[in-house]
Amino acid sequence: MKSVIFVCLGNICRSPLAEGIAKKIAQEHKIDIKIDSAGTGDWHIGEPPCEGSIKVAQMHGIDISHLRARQFTKEDIDLYELIVVLDENNRVHVKKLGAKNIEKLGCFAFNCQDVPDPYFFDGFDGFLEVYKMIEVCVNNLFSVKLLQEEK
Repeated sequence: MKSVIFVCLGNICRSPLAEGIAKKIAQEHKIDIKIDSAGTGDWHIGEPPCEGSIKVAQMHGIDISHLRARQFTKEDIDLYELIVVLDENNRVHVKKLGAKNIEKLGCFAFNCQDVPDPYFFDGFDGFLEVYKMIEVCVNNLFSVKLLQEEK
């Protein structure tokens, strides 16, 4: 696998976290892979990740503050070998655009449940919980899909 994109709703909470975690794993294992993130919606284009996501990533040694939100496009389908969505609504959206190479992040742990959007949680604890969930899933994704291909 040479490219993966993580897709959530606005590209300011969950998918930037997944991108940051994935880049850290790739760097640690010296894997040459293109990693990106995007949102299905267009209302946050150009904005940095939300404060909660930046803070929780920093707590884990990851800097996502330089990332900027962008919208997932039909062109991304051909650019990325794997499209990893954070919830079922995201899966439906990218599938309607014609994507076939879709995996749901929660299927790499947590019985395929959606990764909840911490943007709608009350307080920082939601970001901590969502970070832990994304971290487990992304690690498993690399173990299952990516590290195996490097061997």
